[in-house]
Amino acid sequence: MLDRADCARVQNVRMATFTDSYGVRIHYSAWRVPDPVGIVQLVHGVGEHSARYGRLVEALNAAGYSVWADDHRGHGRTGYEQHGGDLTRIGRLGPGGLRAAIAAVEQFTRVIREGEGPGRPLVLVGHSWGSLMAQIIVNRNAAPYEALVLTGTAHRTLRHMNSGDLNRRFRHLGTTGVEWLSRDPAVAEAFVADPLTTSKQLQRLFGLVDAARLLGLPSRDLPADLPILIMVGSDDALGAEPSARALAASYTNRGGIMDVAVYVYDGARHEIFNELNQEEVRVDLIDWLDAHCAIA
Repeated sequence: MLDRADCARVQNVRMATFTDSYGVRIHYSAWRVPDPVGIVQLVHGVGEHSARYGRLVEALNAAGYSVWADDHRGHGRTGYEQHGGDLTRIGRLGPGGLRAAIAAVEQFTRVIREGEGPGRPLVLVGHSWGSLMAQIIVNRNAAPYEALVLTGTAHRTLRHMNSGDLNRRFRHLGTTGVEWLSRDPAVAEAFVADPLTTSKQLQRLFGLVDAARLLGLPSRDLPADLPILIMVGSDDALGAEPSARALAASYTNRGGIMDVAVYVYDGARHEIFNELNQEEVRVDLIDWLDAHCAIA
């Protein structure tokens, strides 16, 4: 798995910041390619940061996609600066909480559009917590996006989303406490060794009120022609296939979306981009993007 230095070595990377409505500087990276097929906005998960997606970025660039990814409120480079270098506070969102974090991701979409200009399809790709925020964002306003990809995701209900100890079924497999992330032990080892990650549970980081704000259903006013791809591992502790199927059905039956695909990877856990079959996952994602960005 690539670290921040590896991520920065991907060609054409630009690192910059923008300031949100609370005065928090949001750090982001942009890996741009000439004449891109499309633009991917990556929305990372809780307790991690955008530099953990280096191999995915490299593959997307090679396939002709520019990639933009921020470190969300309280996370990665943003969190390090926001909390004055106090690594014990990594993952805590700060003033405005979850609502401010979601607003900053929406603001980042506008930054991307300004940077890339019109005419290229923009795809919102959210993983885990990022996929839950992406669901909320698209509910509010799907207009900026030509497609939506949700990975390591879940139907946002108490019935379909595990809010307990995600490592419970895997704790006998190692000592890191994050074996639930991937079948590859190196992924867990790298995660706990990274000073800009945290394995604290979402409820501890956000509080119960903000955690509850992540619950919800697809809007009934979604554009019918917004294509959606849902990708999960069959052994994902957050929700896995039953939750992914329920979410897809909700997008179809409640949201009226005509094109909803679900890809389930047998045996894979939560971080499918860091799984043993990660190359297969990247190929599937790019094939789907190629098909839908050509249509857009």
